[in-house]
Amino acid sequence: MAVKLIVGLGNPGSKYLWTRHNAGFMVLDRLSQLAGIELSRKSFSGFCGEGFWQGHRLFLLKPQTFMNLSGRSVAEAARFYKLSEEDILVVHDDLDIPFGCVRLKKGGGHGGHNGLRSIQAVLGARDFQRLRIGIGRPVYGDVVDYVLNPFPASEMQNLAMVLDGAIDILESLLANGMEKTMSLYNNRDFLEPG
Repeated sequence: MAVKLIVGLGNPGSKYLWTRHNAGFMVLDRLSQLAGIELSRKSFSGFCGEGFWQGHRLFLLKPQTFMNLSGRSVAEAARFYKLSEEDILVVHDDLDIPFGCVRLKKGGGHGGHNGLRSIQAVLGARDFQRLRIGIGRPVYGDVVDYVLNPFPASEMQNLAMVLDGAIDILESLLANGMEKTMSLYNNRDFLEPG
């Protein structure tokens, strides 16, 4: 079944704007701009919008609950639109994927990600699709500090390529489905030419 609800995870407020943990928000903002679907409506404990992109009716959602409570927002939207877990795609940062890579996945655990943990707990489901934006792991120091810090300048200059890569994957997912899109993109590094 095609994706209907695309959720970008992040933390609200200017303090968190360019932090690694807000990669999901960044992708959703980019999608909103390209698809012409404004995220201006306040509903489901977040900002949302709906419209058509690539011939599909989509609902976009940016929870404003802070990461740890994202599940509440997602569950409200899923109930309202009568969606199953298969209709939902969550876009989030991922420590286990290097910066520059974006991977698509269906189901699985939360991997210590508080947003995913909250969604799984509230939905009582884990088979939703995920678009995982690689942020890499810190060489040293605390993981919490790392994800709540902004992308460094060296990564900021390449961030647009990563966000565009994520949009390419979403476009392919809607056109070609999960398996074909995974085979096309899951081993790709968007920082490398070609």
